[in-house]
Amino acid sequence: MFILQRQDVEIANIQHPKREQQIPILKYQDQTFRLISVFEAAQAEEAKNVWKDLTDNQGKFCVLLQEDHRHSIWGRFKIDQLATEGDSVPTAHIQACLIITQVVYFDIEELLGGRQAKLFQKEITKGLQGRQIPQITSDKDMDKLLNVDPLGSFTPPKWNDQHLIAILQETYRLGKDFLGNTNFASELDEILQDMPDEDQQSFLKWLKASTLGKQWR
Repeated sequence: MFILQRQDVEIANIQHPKREQQIPILKYQDQTFRLISVFEAAQAEEAKNVWKDLTDNQGKFCVLLQEDHRHSIWGRFKIDQLATEGDSVPTAHIQACLIITQVVYFDIEELLGGRQAKLFQKEITKGLQGRQIPQITSDKDMDKLLNVDPLGSFTPPKWNDQHLIAILQETYRLGKDFLGNTNFASELDEILQDMPDEDQQSFLKWLKASTLGKQWR
């Protein structure tokens, strides 16, 4: 709805009432907004396009914050909504998210070599560390997640919707940068073919309704 500068707003971290996590909150004109997406300084046009799509096409009430070092999109919400958030999302959604990120990683390794794959791993770790994603605090953590069998016997991280959106956003951005296209984003049926059909459809329905629905299709 608005394009704002840093001096226009107040940003603070609040403690999530149900998790050991600080949530960044933007305040503007007595309204509160929660972080949706972050873009690097050079991605100003991409940030504006995503913001316009959310506001014009999806009817969401969002602000675009423009800063020297980054651009970010924030969606309006009420702080008391945090108390009703679930502790995590369905395991199938976490599995699907991991599978997608792994496929992009292995595509980069196959097409561009191990050095570029390691650079992808380093960049996605860096991009997610600032988003306070549980169990992604180092390259070692990301290496473990990139090599685990999501459909095997493993304990899924306690991620919520915002965590999955952040991971898929970074995967999309870096996949596009490294591979030079976004073909992978239109191949989800093939990528997720090993998942039970019910789980796959549940995830795709969630993804379509999320802020990333226009990218991953």
